[in-house]
Amino acid sequence: MREALLLLALLAPSSAAAQVSGDGLLHEAVGSPDDLRLSGSVRARIEAIDGQFRPAVATSDQLVTLRTTLFAEYDSGPVRIGAEFHDARGYLQSRNSSVDSGTVNALEFSQYYLAADLGDALGKDSDSRLIVGRMTMALGSSRLVSRQGFRNAMNSYTGVRLERTSAGGGRMVAFWTMPTVRLPLDAAGIRANRVEWDRESTDVQLFGFFGSLPLDKATTVEIYGYGLRENDRDDFQTADRRLFTPGARLRRMPGGSGPEFEVEAMAQVGTARRTRLAADTADVPVRAFGFHAEAGYRWAGGWKPRITGFLDYYTGDRGGKTMGRFDFLYGGRRFELGPTALYGPVSRSNLVSPGVRLEANPTKRLTINGHYRRLRIDSASDSFGLTGVRDPSGLSGHDAGSQLEGQLRYQLIPKIALLDIGLARLFKGPFLRNAPNTPGTGDTTYGYADLTFTF
Repeated sequence: MREALLLLALLAPSSAAAQVSGDGLLHEAVGSPDDLRLSGSVRARIEAIDGQFRPAVATSDQLVTLRTTLFAEYDSGPVRIGAEFHDARGYLQSRNSSVDSGTVNALEFSQYYLAADLGDALGKDSDSRLIVGRMTMALGSSRLVSRQGFRNAMNSYTGVRLERTSAGGGRMVAFWTMPTVRLPLDAAGIRANRVEWDRESTDVQLFGFFGSLPLDKATTVEIYGYGLRENDRDDFQTADRRLFTPGARLRRMPGGSGPEFEVEAMAQVGTARRTRLAADTADVPVRAFGFHAEAGYRWAGGWKPRITGFLDYYTGDRGGKTMGRFDFLYGGRRFELGPTALYGPVSRSNLVSPGVRLEANPTKRLTINGHYRRLRIDSASDSFGLTGVRDPSGLSGHDAGSQLEGQLRYQLIPKIALLDIGLARLFKGPFLRNAPNTPGTGDTTYGYADLTFTF
């Protein structure tokens, strides 16, 4: 397994977020009609992990995934009808693999919606639109509400969304949705790539507002507030979260060279239960906090290098009468915290993590980047990230180790074929080596290579 990972590292970087892009070859093939948007993609990925960090799953694993998407939107004037299909499948994983519904989601619609262009109905020199149905969303930094891209399956939200943009570049979004529960959930169904329609209901609701305002050509301020409410079902137990997450973000990102910075702060209040067990009926007050800051510099010449220093801080649960573990809702992780899929130990929960990131563009087609981050935990008695590793006594300490990652992306055919290769190494600290339920493996090595065709 280690030899396979080293070979993978030499051959292969992470896939860009799979957003619905402009019209592609498929649109041209049908005559490029003005009232119809068409695009699609096919992605194949191979990945492998050795030195597993999760308890009770395969210590070494491999996975081949295929994802196909097809997007269409008909524009009749003020009304648009759109749909997006995706087919996400996984193969060759171990029988006790960590693969879940984030990887397998066969023959599903990530979007089907009706949109109305309202023009300046909400103010002079503004442009507004109303979307009703199942949709994907990426708001602000995508740390709390995202569409997902690296992960094989997508986040979808069924409901209503109102968007307004002003002539000065301001944006306002108000929404009420029911996030879909991806199916199947059972291990046998996931291994078999069983087709089972995703579902949504008022038992899980996500709602809120988002606003952004440009201060100048390079600087933007954002404010938001997201609410989450969920209830148990007979066939799906939850932690009965009733959370409200307000936040603000200030970002300066010049188009060319120069200094850059970003600061985002999030609070979280409400109630939740410590487990998903049906017998757990105790609602515990939630008081949590999240913070991200980074500062960097980009040069214009040569490889256009960029160096960034960053700090992530998300509270953990210390027990007692309140719950302090920050919940990152439906946020994306790949763009900031490292690869997910078979990997993905780091999340925006119980984390104190400074680090540095390097990026460069040797050619117009080639992008390389890498990052290093220290991994410490806020609460020694809470589980670290999404590892499932926990020491209730707190005696294993706060040092989870460090993570080193490299990524390469090369456009084989610009806008059509993208090669993405990456390697990550989790150097386990005392917490991940000594906690009672640690799997007892060495450091974790993960690699992947994928090829995406967009049409």
